[in-house]
Amino acid sequence: MKISKHILLALLGILSQQASLHAADRPPNFVFILVDDLGQRDLGCYGSTFYETPRIDALAKSGMRFTSAYSACPVCSPTRASIQSGKYPGRLHTTDYFGGPTYDKALNDERYVSRPVLPPNYLERLPLEEETIAESLAAAGYATFYTGKWHLGPKGYWPEDQGYQTNVGGNRASANKNRKFFSPYNNPDLPDGADGEQLDERLAHEAANFIRDHRDQPFLVFFAQFDVHVPLNTKPELRKKYRQKKDALVSNRPEFGKEGERDVRHVQNHPVYSGMVETMDSAVGIVLDALEEAGVEDETIVIFTSDNGGLSTAEGSPTSNLPLRAGKGWYYEGGVRVPLIIRWPGKTKAGATTDSYVISTDYYPTILEMAGLKLKPEQHVDGRSFAPLLKGESQPARGPIYWHYPHYGNQGGRPFSAMRDGDWKLIEFLEDGRTELYDVAHDESETKNLADADPERTAMMQKQLHLWRQEAKVQMPQRNPKFSPPK
Repeated sequence: MKISKHILLALLGILSQQASLHAADRPPNFVFILVDDLGQRDLGCYGSTFYETPRIDALAKSGMRFTSAYSACPVCSPTRASIQSGKYPGRLHTTDYFGGPTYDKALNDERYVSRPVLPPNYLERLPLEEETIAESLAAAGYATFYTGKWHLGPKGYWPEDQGYQTNVGGNRASANKNRKFFSPYNNPDLPDGADGEQLDERLAHEAANFIRDHRDQPFLVFFAQFDVHVPLNTKPELRKKYRQKKDALVSNRPEFGKEGERDVRHVQNHPVYSGMVETMDSAVGIVLDALEEAGVEDETIVIFTSDNGGLSTAEGSPTSNLPLRAGKGWYYEGGVRVPLIIRWPGKTKAGATTDSYVISTDYYPTILEMAGLKLKPEQHVDGRSFAPLLKGESQPARGPIYWHYPHYGNQGGRPFSAMRDGDWKLIEFLEDGRTELYDVAHDESETKNLADADPERTAMMQKQLHLWRQEAKVQMPQRNPKFSPPK
């Protein structure tokens, strides 16, 4: 039987309408992209004029860019635990990178003789008792997938033990074991590719395959890149490209300044790091293209962020976070203020920017609300949903956010607690109780310590910080019985 063109078009229209209704009824997909050690100012959309990040810049133009997003810690594992659990690292006792010094190790370490306090014996795993965001979404019918750096505990505490039904490459390792970012990977959870295959581009293709295979059901894809963490290594052609770009660069600014006793980079021009940033951007593009090819781009919420600030005072000091002060491992904005871009199709205004501050514990309740699921405040106790903000709606002020890092950072930072409340940020140093106070809303470079000029505010915030530490039952550093002040 011959069907007329008009009838055929009508039938196609009905089918298209039914498909649209089905898509509207279906919960959104989520793609969460977490980059390792990416500084806030390492992207073109955040002001970098040296690094090239066209895919992420385009993502920012299609979603909302946050100028005051924070990680819950200035180093990696604690922030990663906060994202999965919705709890501060201080509350979980997961306060340092897993594998870092503990009290027992530091007590007999000669490097600690000149340090007045020692770090606590913190927890080096994300407890299985925590109901992760993946477990919450899986219980609601989501297909859950993890690929990349996990670094949240030994075997038995890996992604597949924490709600991710499929895990490609995630284990206890803090970096790729061959230390090169290229195949062969020497990763028992990731088969080798062709010689020279780049690690994060490979992981991006794994994520892309999962998206295509699960386009007909809601999914969570968590893509945790190993870039741009050390070791510093990139493709030869990118190293050459950025070496030539550096040679052509005209700058009157000195490459390095001082942060305490450390040299701190003040210019973005490191050829190898620049190549790693470009490769990271390329890997993001592979995942974004897969959403379009699978026909689920308009049904998928994309979250892009970093686990801490850029590395600027150690291990090659490859990037500059200016105008933010210091970098990874430090209590200043360069250590904890991170890029955050969120695209929620049909909800976020394209190209929107907000200076409202959020922190990494907030992703858990925000994702639940965006998925139309009931919040779990007993789990994400330290998180606050900012879904209304993404929709352009008004919502109450975030309120205080907190940091607690009772450790000496490899990058030069010292044990501290801190809080931000409104425009104000207080830092308390745990060796001696000394405080610093900054109006970070108007002084993001933290150049003016106002603790002495505003003692009343300083005392009030310090009291509030102490009350939070008591409520969260954080672990404090202990006095060093072998302390010998430098002569």
